[in-house]
Amino acid sequence: MAQGNGIERGFERVLFASRWLMAPMYLGLVVVLAMLVVVFVRELLTYLGRILSLTAEDVILSALTLIDLTLAANLIVIVVFSGYESFVSRMDVGEERPDWMGTVNFSGLKIKLIASIVAISAIHLLKRFMEIGGQRPLDGAQERELFWITAIHLVFVLSGVLMAAMDWLAGRSGRKAPGPPAGAPGERG
Repeated sequence: MAQGNGIERGFERVLFASRWLMAPMYLGLVVVLAMLVVVFVRELLTYLGRILSLTAEDVILSALTLIDLTLAANLIVIVVFSGYESFVSRMDVGEERPDWMGTVNFSGLKIKLIASIVAISAIHLLKRFMEIGGQRPLDGAQERELFWITAIHLVFVLSGVLMAAMDWLAGRSGRKAPGPPAGAPGERG
């Protein structure tokens, strides 16, 4: 019986250590964040180079593009910090640690993710409407594109509402997922 417990503990240690396999994925997301910074700077320099010829609509479209990139970057930061802290290890970064770090649980992370996706989708939809707003009448391809962009955005919104409702219902029930009863095999108190 003692050997069985030793094998079980060794297996559990391997499983627990496997969380570190996620670390390279979070590092990869940091690389994607750097790529977004490069694209953001490139877009900003493009707009600055044309600043004297931009119309009000061009400025709004450029602002929406930069906001879109910023929201995507925020999304990556949220996933990296919250995911790393939830699934790998607590970050010890001293006084610079933002107040929200360590407080976003998996449920909160899901809500933040879907909210960011909905915001990004809304900005993309608004940009497309503004880009083709002056063109009358729309051709069939533009109508189909707007239909599908709108439909996909509505799916994101509905998904967000349903996720929030499920979290709200789970919170109201006050029940946790059933676990093993006290003293059950495998429980180490």
